Amino acid sequence: MSSLILPSPQPTPAAELSRRDFVVASVASGLAGTAAAAGMAVTESDVTIKTPDGSCDAAFFHPASGTHPGVLIWPDAFGLRPSMRDMARRLAAEGYAVLVPNPFYRLTKAPVVQTAANFDFKDPKAFDALRPLMGSVGAPGAAEKDALAYVAFLDAQPQVDKTKKIGTQGYCMGGPLVVRTSAAVAERIGAGASFHGGGLVTDKPGSPHLLAPMIKARMIFGVAANDDEKQPEAKDVLGSAFAKAGNPATVEVYPAKHGWCVPDMPQEGGEPIYNRVQAERAWTALLTLYRGALG
Repeated sequence: MSSLILPSPQPTPAAELSRRDFVVASVASGLAGTAAAAGMAVTESDVTIKTPDGSCDAAFFHPASGTHPGVLIWPDAFGLRPSMRDMARRLAAEGYAVLVPNPFYRLTKAPVVQTAANFDFKDPKAFDALRPLMGSVGAPGAAEKDALAYVAFLDAQPQVDKTKKIGTQGYCMGGPLVVRTSAAVAERIGAGASFHGGGLVTDKPGSPHLLAPMIKARMIFGVAANDDEKQPEAKDVLGSAFAKAGNPATVEVYPAKHGWCVPDMPQEGGEPIYNRVQAERAWTALLTLYRGALG
């Protein structure tokens, strides 16, 4: 079996939430993550990491005491911002030392935006502004150099348990960066999770799925339903690549839109992209992966 496609329950109709209700509900529910939700105090700080290409501004979160497995979060195309910090804070409260870098440090400091809620997907100029940023980390070799620096940073922190493997997760643009990281630092990465990752399977020589033979980490891929509609063969190609490499990955299609995991996503067609129910399912899958592969 080349890939594992898991059944998913039907999502709650997005139309039930107005834009205002969506924002209020997201904040009130704490789905973006609060340390109190997991009952563990969290310490956070802004840090600077030296890389071969410059100085990367980043945020580091960890439980207030003890040593814990390290995790690297690759943000989506909107970069390091409050919503990504919230996700890292929530994960740290679960017992992980979490680094969230500014993936666009070569061009600008974070945050590029405070929130993605106002982004207009129908405006070509809006995408034009993002392309150079995405290109700076998507360039050949860029993410690999960064991954080595970020993993080295985590391993140098007293809050990180270096006897345990490191996890990495990414959203949208961050999905393929998870794959590239898992291949570049294969001896240290024990788990990788891509949610609504873009460009995982392409016809280019550098397609992320071709890196499967280099990866030792346990991998999960959460695919958005509308991405699967556009490229239905990708999930099978992706799953087959890892199965042939002797490291079967879980590939799951979620009944949700591209971007469903991130609370500050804008509306699209009058409905919110963020899907509370499916985001929590993805979060549970993530924690299950980390607890099994990282400890």
